[in-house]
Amino acid sequence: MEAAIPGWATPQGTWAYARRFEGTAAPGHFRPAQGLWLSSIGLGTYLGHPDPETDARYVEAIVCAVARGCNVIDTAINYRFQRSERCVGEALRRLLAQGFRREELVIATKGGYVPYEGDWPEDPQRYIEETYLRAGIARPEDFVDGHCIAPGYLRYQIAQSRRNLGVETIDVYFLNNPEVQRAALPPDEFRGRLRAAFAALEEAVAQGWIRFYGTATWTAYRAPAHAPEALSLAEVEAIAREVGGLDHHFRFVQLPYNLSMPEAALRRNQPWGEGWATTLEVARDLGITVWASASLMQGRLLRSWPLWLRRLFPEGLSEAQRALQFVRSTPGITTALVGMSRVPHAEHNLALVAHPPLSPGAVEAILNALGRPR
Repeated sequence: MEAAIPGWATPQGTWAYARRFEGTAAPGHFRPAQGLWLSSIGLGTYLGHPDPETDARYVEAIVCAVARGCNVIDTAINYRFQRSERCVGEALRRLLAQGFRREELVIATKGGYVPYEGDWPEDPQRYIEETYLRAGIARPEDFVDGHCIAPGYLRYQIAQSRRNLGVETIDVYFLNNPEVQRAALPPDEFRGRLRAAFAALEEAVAQGWIRFYGTATWTAYRAPAHAPEALSLAEVEAIAREVGGLDHHFRFVQLPYNLSMPEAALRRNQPWGEGWATTLEVARDLGITVWASASLMQGRLLRSWPLWLRRLFPEGLSEAQRALQFVRSTPGITTALVGMSRVPHAEHNLALVAHPPLSPGAVEAILNALGRPR
């Protein structure tokens, strides 16, 4: 087994990475966040078959993307039964051999869902019992629909993710879809579980296993405030402050945002002060960095657009590039994540590196057309 790659993304390293693209990257492609310089387009690794052919294509796509101006790589331990993390690890080793440095790249992963090993087990419940319950890593009641955020479980998952990725330190570690637990538990019990999870993650920061943590969600911050799965970002951040003080490391949020799912910018579902605000507004005020997932809605936004909408974008962009351009240009979105499992995907999406983001006025016009705050 190869030795783990030491280090993590640093201000100096990510700035040096951005400097590699002087003259080719348009202003606004790299953005400051949490002391780092992040590309406005990040690579996602969710989709694909769990087979060697897909593995090889992902590794090549990641290497291609980093060479073209993408230094944010997002994965999860359960993606493709741990294979996606291992592809990121292999790509990272190749990139370092080509002269890139660990300090230039922001590696993010997630834990929560049971990842299994390589493919579906014949008996998932038996797998959970043998892997987690008998070893005392978690209790039966900690699991909700194959999802767990118990401290011992998270420590186990972080250790496995570090092995899969081949790194000593993960830059951003997300709790994956904590709303699964929120919808199934009484509010006080959920808050207790989240507090215990954050305490484990603050401990992981102190041990050098991770640098930051956050919540990667699907509905939690988009749903109406009264929905069973809804989360208040202010309340979640307050729990982090209880655990870690003012210098806590809950600094990232990931949520779907695209032309079909614009709630983060439009829906005032977050209690804030004496009233209500959008998730992007609350995140901005709390100093939390937002990454958009599902920027292309897994390809479902690649259809013919009305002429009025196409006119708001530069000439010559494809539907995929226009959809991605909208997401990365929205104020409050630092990085738009998009799945890139093949080199042509990376080349096509990252052609946008040479284009400046849309103006705030153009984004506002699109949002006004999509709907008023609700």
